[in-house]
Amino acid sequence: MTATPAPSAVIELLKPLTWFAPMWAFACGVISSGQPASGQWPVIAAGVLLAGPLVCATSQAANDWFDRHVDAINEPDRPIPSGRIPGRWGLYLALGWTLLSLVVAAALGPWILGAALFGLVLAWIYSAPPVRLKRNGWWGNAAVALCYEGLPWFTGAAVMAAALPDRRVLLVALLYAAGAHGIMTLNDFKSVEGDRRMGLLSLPVQMGSERAARFACLVMALPQVAVIALLVGWERYWHAGLVAALLAGQAALMARFLENPRERAIWYNGTGTTLYVLGMLVAAFALRPLVGGA
Repeated sequence: MTATPAPSAVIELLKPLTWFAPMWAFACGVISSGQPASGQWPVIAAGVLLAGPLVCATSQAANDWFDRHVDAINEPDRPIPSGRIPGRWGLYLALGWTLLSLVVAAALGPWILGAALFGLVLAWIYSAPPVRLKRNGWWGNAAVALCYEGLPWFTGAAVMAAALPDRRVLLVALLYAAGAHGIMTLNDFKSVEGDRRMGLLSLPVQMGSERAARFACLVMALPQVAVIALLVGWERYWHAGLVAALLAGQAALMARFLENPRERAIWYNGTGTTLYVLGMLVAAFALRPLVGGA
């Protein structure tokens, strides 16, 4: 009889903790759309489900399947290299979640289906050969940043508007997605040795830990400066001030992170990134009255 994975191993494979970022970005899109939420809660709930437990979880399963040899070096206790997800079950789960994601997206309308399809394609080519975007940190981090921040924000706004979102919403979403490239670089510090041995050119491998850390901080900060400038230009002064204060807090934490990037990358991911995503929420509320909200 073929072994089947335990439910606990499947949940671990799908990594619920990673769902927060796209679900948060989706909520920012909903808020920034300027549309009232009353009567839309079933659609919003379906969109949150799509952003986190479906599309994001698909990306995690696909990534772990195609990374199983690297994980055997870096993190052998993960479900696939440890054998808790036996045989080809990792691949089957990734394919099944892909189909389920498309079914839910299709029910939410053409704009959402298009965004989900685009995100799922990126999720697969990020990990799967022959493209395997993650072989190079420039392309791989860009794909993940777009899928984690930009696309869910777009999806949330499009769900509410049932149309292409306002250009200002798209611009702010794109800026925060660009900044998330730096967040993705933070995730690479924990696996430098395994990446180097397997030929994966993460930015810490290409640039060295110190240069990659400085670059990640710069990439996170500059789009937020642009968001602040836009909010000032749109006369959303209080919101601009709040985003600036959150950026100042990040700068203080960055200084400590840069003292020892490899040891403190996880710490900064839990502190500085929190301030980053709070700034996203502030910007979403700033956009709301500009594009037709209350």
